[in-house]
Amino acid sequence: MTVLLFTFWTRPTTAQLAIESTNAVEGEDVILRIRNNPPDASAYVWFRGEGAEARRYILFFSLEVNDFGRGPEYTGRETVNKEGCLLIKKVTLRDSGMYTVVVYLHNSKKEIGFGRLNVYQPVRVPTLLASTTTATENKDAVVLTCYSTAMFTEWLFNAESLQLRERMKLSWNNRILTIDPVRREDAGHYQCQVSNPISSADSIEIELDWSCDDQWEHAISFQESNLCPFSNASCAGHLDTVLDSKNVQEV
Repeated sequence: MTVLLFTFWTRPTTAQLAIESTNAVEGEDVILRIRNNPPDASAYVWFRGEGAEARRYILFFSLEVNDFGRGPEYTGRETVNKEGCLLIKKVTLRDSGMYTVVVYLHNSKKEIGFGRLNVYQPVRVPTLLASTTTATENKDAVVLTCYSTAMFTEWLFNAESLQLRERMKLSWNNRILTIDPVRREDAGHYQCQVSNPISSADSIEIELDWSCDDQWEHAISFQESNLCPFSNASCAGHLDTVLDSKNVQEV
């Protein structure tokens, strides 16, 4: 009977039977469930890969005699329950890929289904580095680099999703954020958030600050620096006020 399992099957033109594709964390136990499982099933055969190749045969389970058959892809971690689902203990990255199940019916017919198992490592906390944390407004550029092997990278600004401005550019699969030039509205806390389909992690925060250009500092000093008791955050606006006052006095 085992020989027949690999020899006589045809892929249906409209296959309703399917394996539910599953995402899993490396090291956990996984169940590959069958969608539209026929109620009159008599046996199940599971394979690695897409197709019922004898060399990829994992397990055969007969409901009629409650017996198992093991194939070359059996590792000792697999079993099939009474619903025909494949249980894999402590999945590894090697377990990722397509799977095939052949369901034998009581009327000697059979159906075939396919599905995918994706196994991922838990995401590690990324490392975020900045080319500088204090930049001169309208002059300097800042490059933030997020070091991670995760699939996806997003950027956070003050704990919210970063809205890219025209001066911002992403590169290296979104792992590098370049701001050129920096402006005062760019000051704040930056993080990168990395993820895969089963986990995510945030980097530590990097605070970006800005300073006035030397020409602003020189102009303010020239207009008597004791008139500017404010911080750098308002030096440009205060300079305009000082210059306007000077023009009025001259008139």
